[in-house]
Amino acid sequence: MAMPVEQNAKVSVVGMGSVGTAIAYACLIRGSAGSLALYDVNAGKVRAEVLDLNHGSQFVPHCRITGSDDIAVTARSAVVVVTAGAKQNPGQSRLELAAANVAMAQSLTPKLLAHSPEAVIVFVTNPVDVVTFAAVQSVDAAPGQVFGSGTVLDSSRFRYLIAERADLAVGNVHGFIVGEHGDSEISLWSSVSIGGVPAAKFRRDGVFLFDEDSRRRISADVVNAAYEIIAGKGATNLAIGLSSARIIEAILGNQHRVLPVSTVQAGAYGIFGVALSLPTVVSAGGAGRVLEVSLSETELVGLQASATTLRAVEDSLGL
Repeated sequence: MAMPVEQNAKVSVVGMGSVGTAIAYACLIRGSAGSLALYDVNAGKVRAEVLDLNHGSQFVPHCRITGSDDIAVTARSAVVVVTAGAKQNPGQSRLELAAANVAMAQSLTPKLLAHSPEAVIVFVTNPVDVVTFAAVQSVDAAPGQVFGSGTVLDSSRFRYLIAERADLAVGNVHGFIVGEHGDSEISLWSSVSIGGVPAAKFRRDGVFLFDEDSRRRISADVVNAAYEIIAGKGATNLAIGLSSARIIEAILGNQHRVLPVSTVQAGAYGIFGVALSLPTVVSAGGAGRVLEVSLSETELVGLQASATTLRAVEDSLGL
């Protein structure tokens, strides 16, 4: 009998700041990866994180962890997650951040693919949509081989807030945030399902829980969540670590999982030439087909406005 070919389950994490570390930690605990390779230009930091993670190996599924300040450590990866880049400083505009991180993506992506030609590359670096667009433009990769984490985390925040109000487990709530991972994102209330009941019809003790006012409040809370967390602890890292691990599992497991990741759009809702998030099938090849969920008129207008906002940023950066 032929021996089964060992599937490549190597995951590399680029950038070992608070987000990169949280992604590695989440992957380790969840057993997402067969092996982990950590890369950062700061050799001491990588070595320390590798040691710290390895010291817990007794308590988690088996996973070999290596790390280096040499990009070759990422060679032959199945998935590479990129968190490297400048952080937003107080008083700094998103655009200023965009220029530095776009340049990083343009120089880094070709190097990563040279070491791992088959790898799916997932960008988490913000502003994720613009950075993803620049990364895709910098290489000649298969469609969907390079994509961004998009609004997977925003959608998780959205579902959590809906579940809290409905007093149900979050697994019973389905709903998406789409568009930019940022201030112009859109909550798709028209397609939210709470235990199979549309949000507009969901009642508890005869009371409609998701009237216009509570919908607006929840949507605003999703947009402002990151600002609130950054104000309190300096960065958001734990939930993005978990949501990134979830994306990695969908790729490695060829799960055909629908996730709102950021891809360069090719015509869904009439949107072209801009990266933003829509419900997308994620499997071994990366980000596949985009599902066109039915949108209300307001949602469609909002989504197209979000695309216009992102397009303007791309143009200002000469992309």
